[in-house]
Amino acid sequence: MDTFEIREDFLLNNKPFKILSGAIHYFRVHPDDWYHSLYNLKALGFNTVETYIPWNMHEAKKGQFSFEGILDLERFLKMAQEIGLYAIVRPSPYICAEWEMGGLPAWLLNESCHIRSSDPAYLKHVAQYYDVLIKKLVSHQLSAGGNILMVQVENEYGSFGEEKAYLYAIRELLQQRGITMPLFTSDGPWRATLRTGSMIDEDILVTGNFGSKGKENFASMQSFFDEHQKKWPLMCMEFWDGWFNRWKEPIVKRDPEELAEAIHEVIELGSINLYMFHGGTNFGFMNGCSARGQTDLPQITSYDYGAPLDEQGNPTEKYYAIRRMLQHYYPEIEQKSPLIKESMQVKNIPLVDKVSLFSTIETISQPIESTYPQTMESLGQNTGYLLYRTLIEKDAQQEKIRIIDGRDRAQLFVDDQLMATQYQHEIGEDVFIHPKEGGSKVDLLMENMGRVNYGHRLLTETQKKGLRQGVIADLHFITNWQQYCIPLETGENIDFTARWQQNTPSFYRYEVQIDTPQDCFIDLSGFGKGVVLVNNVNIGRFWEVGPTLSLYIPKGYLSRGNNEIIIFETEGRYQTQISLLAAPVFKTMKEG
Repeated sequence: MDTFEIREDFLLNNKPFKILSGAIHYFRVHPDDWYHSLYNLKALGFNTVETYIPWNMHEAKKGQFSFEGILDLERFLKMAQEIGLYAIVRPSPYICAEWEMGGLPAWLLNESCHIRSSDPAYLKHVAQYYDVLIKKLVSHQLSAGGNILMVQVENEYGSFGEEKAYLYAIRELLQQRGITMPLFTSDGPWRATLRTGSMIDEDILVTGNFGSKGKENFASMQSFFDEHQKKWPLMCMEFWDGWFNRWKEPIVKRDPEELAEAIHEVIELGSINLYMFHGGTNFGFMNGCSARGQTDLPQITSYDYGAPLDEQGNPTEKYYAIRRMLQHYYPEIEQKSPLIKESMQVKNIPLVDKVSLFSTIETISQPIESTYPQTMESLGQNTGYLLYRTLIEKDAQQEKIRIIDGRDRAQLFVDDQLMATQYQHEIGEDVFIHPKEGGSKVDLLMENMGRVNYGHRLLTETQKKGLRQGVIADLHFITNWQQYCIPLETGENIDFTARWQQNTPSFYRYEVQIDTPQDCFIDLSGFGKGVVLVNNVNIGRFWEVGPTLSLYIPKGYLSRGNNEIIIFETEGRYQTQISLLAAPVFKTMKEG
């Protein structure tokens, strides 16, 4: 049986072992493409794959667990082992990862618990999750004949808290359920985060996260080790080879040759995990959100990250630059030619049907009535949209309406006419309307644009979505609401025989025949904002503000023969024809 230990070096079967790892998140890559990405990692000369595990996907609803399809973690680990890769897994309750709420399930917001702490209520939820999850990891440990070398206790906790009792509790939950391989923590490489986020006094390996200045950052970590009399190997658990992207901002870029030399600087001194090796896609509504002061900045659907493999999984210039660097400095490392997938192009796909959201709302959602509006979480919904509906009387020729405390984006309609679109910094501003005699229908479409994935705002009420207080007409709160949950996980039950009305949120249906499905990118130029469903799978959000104007469609979501594409668009902008392209489409953005 193979062995792995952490002494002054990493020891694999009692011999020094340098970990050359790359991050591939199974939940961001279609299962049909796992082999392609894992093979390309091995072909580069790397020996290990690293992945987070997203709690909010595996237990999207409290007590209901899923490990199928894109969530089949065991299949992913087994495939990696068959290719010849070891694995590092990070089942931390919190993962950050530019992922919706940092991987924490939204239903925790209803549970009156203090997340990422030793609060017994929170730890009970983690324990119940681990009761299911860890059973699926135990047999994949190296000690059991699998390929898992190490398991993470918590993720960048030093950038959040300093409660050691919490870290000890998570460690116990892992070990009590059968984790026997070495544990580790990962934090920023400076003393404050290493001190508060590590378990160095418990002899649990400390690793660092950074994207440049390897010598300087490793020196900082070594100083911390020396302070605690630890003789450990140095490892960068997240070497950021690119960066994530946000709406309205230019794509972040990094020079391939500079990156290759920066990686060399790290592996000369220690071990490395490239974050990311293949970034993939934030399918559905799983994009995370940055927090800058009191403003949330949602991230885009693509998680290309500027990684060595592009969003599709094909080698980039960074891949080849790293390959050349390894050939030059480490000619003993075996490399192979990478796999390259083909793409396809299908133009002028016709619009088949269209229908307004207001006309089909009763077929896709059942109203929930309450005196005062409820939040998305209170209604049992995690992500997507919520439509709030009520009737108001005419008290004056001109009525003043205000939304009080809503997240994240509001579109206010009166008798199906758009009155205002408001984002966080605008919600609460006055909207003036002219109700009809006998009263008017008020519809408020709220969009959850993604929960914060990092920092102190994880703890705040700002992560609850929808209407959190209510809507005021004149000076009083409006009562008697109907609420329609619109999670848009599929495109089922949309009634395309119903009425379409201009300038309202609407569904647009397209059909296309495909003989041999290949990867492609749906061109969304000419649309405003919304999501795309391909054969009843939500592949993600689009927004005309850029930087991307297309969405990646893996061939695994397409079928031989007829394919249905439904676009939900909220701005009243659409196209009578769409195209599937072989490459992504970008909006020209000004730097800075």
